[in-house]
Amino acid sequence: MNKIVVAIDFSECSINAFLHSLSIAEYCNGELILLWVQKAAGEKEKYEDKSLDLPKDVQKAFEDLIAKYQPEHPGVKISWKIRTGKIYREVTEEARFVKAMLIVTGTHGASGFEEFWIGSNANKIVTSSHCPVITIRGGINIQRPLKRIVLPIDSAEETRQKSSFAGYIAKHHGAEIFILKCYTSKLKTMRQKVDIYTAQVAEYFDEEKITYQIDQIVCENISDSTIEYSVRIDANLIAIMTEQETTTANIFLGPYAHQMVNHSPIPVLSIHPKDTLATGAGF
Repeated sequence: MNKIVVAIDFSECSINAFLHSLSIAEYCNGELILLWVQKAAGEKEKYEDKSLDLPKDVQKAFEDLIAKYQPEHPGVKISWKIRTGKIYREVTEEARFVKAMLIVTGTHGASGFEEFWIGSNANKIVTSSHCPVITIRGGINIQRPLKRIVLPIDSAEETRQKSSFAGYIAKHHGAEIFILKCYTSKLKTMRQKVDIYTAQVAEYFDEEKITYQIDQIVCENISDSTIEYSVRIDANLIAIMTEQETTTANIFLGPYAHQMVNHSPIPVLSIHPKDTLATGAGF
C-alpha cells in the first residue's frame, strides 16, 4: 500500500486535511497513518491542568475519529500514532520511517490540545520533508472530486520534476492537468526555456496517456498569478516545486513555496527536487 502520513491536531483544519487524504487514499490504494505530536518535556508550559492525561485524551480522539469515518471507507487502512518531540521533525521522521509517499497537513488550526499546532509548522514540514507534501487550508470543500490540477512551469530546470507525481495523482483520479507556462521575463531566451520545458512535460503526459491542456500567463509574482489562475478555472490542486526561479517578488516576499502554502485557498502539492516516483519521468 502507498502510505500517507497525516498531521493531526484535531482542529477543524486538520480534520479537513484528514478527509482530503481519505479521498486520495481511496484512489491510490493508500494507507493512512494519523500522527499527533506531543511536545517534549520542558515545552509543556501551556498545559496548566496537571490532571489532564494528554496521550489518553488523544488516543480517545483518534479512536472516535476512526470509528466515525472508517465504515465509510472500508478499503482504506487507517491507523494512528503519537510521537514526542518537535512537531515538524516528528512528522517528517515518521514519513521517512514508514517510507511514506506523501504527507498531508493543514496550514491553520487551533485545537483543545495545542493552540496553532499546525499553523506554525506547515512550512517547516514542507521544507524538511523528504517526500511530497500536500498542504490544505480550512474551508476547502473536500467533497469535490479531484479533477483539475494546475502545474506551473517556469524557467528553472527543476520545474519539470513535479510532473511525475502530479501525473500519478492525476492518473489515479482521472483528473486533467492544466500546464501553465509562466513568463516572468521579456527575454526571448528565458521564454524559450519555459516553452522547451513545457513541451517536454507535455510529451511525458502523452506517453502516460494523461489528459492535459496548456495555458500561459505573463507575471511578476508566480505565486499570486498561479493562485489567481487556479481560482479562475476552479482547480482542486496546485503542484509546485519548493525551489523555483528567483524573481524580485520572491526576494522581497519570501520563498515561492512558502507564499503558496500561506496564501493559496486551494490545496498545494509541494515537491522537492528529486522527489519523484520510481515510475516517474527522468527529468
